[in-house]
Amino acid sequence: MLLSDEDGISIIEEAFNRGITFFDTADVYGPHTNEVLVGKALKKLPREKVQLATKFGIVIKNSDYANASVNGKPEYVRSCCEASLKRLGVEYIDLYYQHRIDSTVPIEETIGELKKLVEEGKVKYIGLSEASPDTIRRAHAIHPITAVQMEWSLWTRDIEEEIIPLCRELGIAVVPYSPLGRGFFGGKAVVESLPSETNLRKHPRFTEENVEKNKVFYIRIENLSKNYGCTSAQLALAWVLNQGDDVVPIPGTTKIKNLIDNIGALKIKLAKEELKEISDAVPINEVAGNRSFNFRQTFKFANTPLPKNADAAT
Repeated sequence: MLLSDEDGISIIEEAFNRGITFFDTADVYGPHTNEVLVGKALKKLPREKVQLATKFGIVIKNSDYANASVNGKPEYVRSCCEASLKRLGVEYIDLYYQHRIDSTVPIEETIGELKKLVEEGKVKYIGLSEASPDTIRRAHAIHPITAVQMEWSLWTRDIEEEIIPLCRELGIAVVPYSPLGRGFFGGKAVVESLPSETNLRKHPRFTEENVEKNKVFYIRIENLSKNYGCTSAQLALAWVLNQGDDVVPIPGTTKIKNLIDNIGALKIKLAKEELKEISDAVPINEVAGNRSFNFRQTFKFANTPLPKNADAAT
């Protein structure tokens, strides 16, 4: 759904007024237009009280998202940072992510340039998204990684085996994107009446056949939510929030009423046995469809080659 600048800014202002201070964007959103919108909103807020995250690395030509590529070359990193600073209208970025990992460029080279941007005061903290455990560890050895952004929700839990333990070992925060399963657990409208023209219909889990198969999981969460006196969206989001103090989910919204609903999830505290009960309602091996659009499968848990000097040493 496309938002007007006025509506987008009002949602950001409402979020800030309700205590939300961490805002996430990326150069590829739009592309570019979301950073501009966030920049306009920031002009109405006290900059020192806002934590701003943006990202680089996904290359889109002619709005052709299906043929996106990834670039982690140092010169590209710098040019993206400079462009984002300008679009956002800020002097520094609090958290700057490599949005996807370039499997052709040693992570040491990419992080090396990000480290320079930190030293220059243009970036405060560095993050990675959809990186493999090896990539995270190698990157962290060059400069501390503050956050790793990965998809994590009731029906996407593949980071739990290796990524989560590694991040906790290294002291890295986890920022789950799509914590409501790309809106699946957000309400009946998504499950029962997804418009045929929406791009979400192209997602493997939202084809007509797979939505029908997956509908049972929404129904189970909806029924469980009644026991907690909350909405299905709040319970699904609370499940993510209660995974640990080092977990900071970023649910997106285009409506203030959904923003308020999401904030309500903060009040829900879940014990270990309750977390398990909710997890068990959505057995991962029974979910129909991959978690990513098919053309993005190769972006997941990406590795990079070793730097040339490492090859010479072996």
